[in-house]
Amino acid sequence: MNLRHILVANVFFAPFSYGGATVVAEQVATALIKQGGYRVTVVSLCARNDIAPYDVIKSQKNGIVNYLINVPEHRSYGEIYNNPEVTARLAELISALEPDLIHAHCIQDIGTGIITAAEGANVPVILSVHDFWWLCERQFMIKLDERYCGQNPVRIDRCKGCVDNFWAAKTRFNHLQAMSEKVALVTYPSQFAKELSEASGFAKGRGVIWKNGVNPPEPAFFNKQAARRASDQRITFGYVGGPAQIKGWPQIEQAFAGIKSGKFRGIVVDGSRDGSWWQAKQLSKLPGSWEIYPRFEQHNMDDFYAEIDVLLFMSQWKETFGLAIREALARGITVIQTDSGGTVEHGAIRQEDLIPIAAPPGQLREQIDQVLRSGKRERAPYPVVHFADQAREFSALVDQVLQEVERAA
Repeated sequence: MNLRHILVANVFFAPFSYGGATVVAEQVATALIKQGGYRVTVVSLCARNDIAPYDVIKSQKNGIVNYLINVPEHRSYGEIYNNPEVTARLAELISALEPDLIHAHCIQDIGTGIITAAEGANVPVILSVHDFWWLCERQFMIKLDERYCGQNPVRIDRCKGCVDNFWAAKTRFNHLQAMSEKVALVTYPSQFAKELSEASGFAKGRGVIWKNGVNPPEPAFFNKQAARRASDQRITFGYVGGPAQIKGWPQIEQAFAGIKSGKFRGIVVDGSRDGSWWQAKQLSKLPGSWEIYPRFEQHNMDDFYAEIDVLLFMSQWKETFGLAIREALARGITVIQTDSGGTVEHGAIRQEDLIPIAAPPGQLREQIDQVLRSGKRERAPYPVVHFADQAREFSALVDQVLQEVERAA
């Protein structure tokens, strides 16, 4: 049987995983292999002082081979998005591996060399956009004052107040725009992300919506959830993220500071690698009973979600997608969230219940009070895309691209 060979480029990948985009890349790759017809190889990065710069390390986990290019810690501004040394290693790998298609999934730090190398080898590329790295050198359109930029469309001439070197930023912007024209297809996780990118001149007419999936709850999840609710009658609020303004923790903190009742629990997840995000925060000053939950992975996330009844998602920027929101909705957990871009494109929340970005904490406090007054903890799980569905959708996109290549040959 001839397997289609996909080379995935993602800045991180197992055994060195980090971030939501990496979760998606790993889960889709695994699902493609399970569904049959595909072989998946990966190229990612590492930064180790004990290995020569730009050496390539071969690793493997769960049956997927990962080639890691060792990049030096200190690189120039231009090398972050277009590094000739990385491009050379990518060209060598593509020549040796002979993939049928390259999936440039999350390539900040890898850079556009993956597109250049693919073009040189006549291998088609599907590019996936997960954040705004392609439009903003700061990646998330967050200004120096930690507030959302709000440009729509993005015009590089308006970025002068945010960047250190406007000429360099404009050169980068123009380069990335030009490289977007060399790929066969661009995927976006939300309509919001697609519309903003294309309005800003990025890959016009090449984009499709490819929604990220989630892992469904394990069969034992709902029994675990029910057992916790039976043993503790308090409503439990959960927050996944650090104490930064851009994720909305100050609004959450101020909202809870004005809550009169103390008959509830609060759990904050420390997503840092070293458990440092919440060390300086004094959660005991807030009403209710608060605790810090350690960083979790996909295989044990049900343990966390079984502990909460309400997920607080108070992001203060327009994100492209909300993975935690979908994970919670699939598990029958109420979500209180801001009107934060692509995160709202799920249909489970009424428009009037979305809290505007930069709203005063009183709006969040009102919704918290409503939950506490109702005492309601149960809600039906909401249908969301699973990773297996996402992999099948990707397979259809691969069919489309390869058929177009064959017709053009």
